[in-house]
Amino acid sequence: MLRLARAAEGVVDVVGRLSAAAVLALVGVMSANVLLRYGFSTGSVWAQELEWHLMSPIALIGAAYALRHGEHVRVDVLYGRMGPALQRAVDAVSSLLGLLACLYVAWLSLRYVGQSWDQGEASPNPGGIPARYVLKAFIPAGFLLLALQFAALLLTSAARPR
Repeated sequence: MLRLARAAEGVVDVVGRLSAAAVLALVGVMSANVLLRYGFSTGSVWAQELEWHLMSPIALIGAAYALRHGEHVRVDVLYGRMGPALQRAVDAVSSLLGLLACLYVAWLSLRYVGQSWDQGEASPNPGGIPARYVLKAFIPAGFLLLALQFAALLLTSAARPR
């Protein structure tokens, strides 16, 4: 079980690094947009839309990476006072509920992404980014990645010695 959990966490780590790259790209795009707007009185709709297109992978992929590395919100005041058995139970139940919730949201979002794909949805703004369905595809992808991390946590919790 631990081998499978470590493999899942490896996938989350690799994909999570893409989120970090998106942060770096966002900083570059925003800096360029500000320089162009205030330094040269020009700009691009495409570049402005790219800013929020980059925020999607940052949030949706970054969530699994944050959970993997324990950077998520948890009530440590209560958790820290629990005994090991109760902590294991809390970890297992919360991981299972998180896994189920993520799978449900990913499943619900597939139709939304599919409609966007079928319509060839693009930006309504002249000069905007085409293929908006790519951005929307980060919804099920991000939640499936988060579900993978919850599954790894569930396996790790189950494999812990009693």
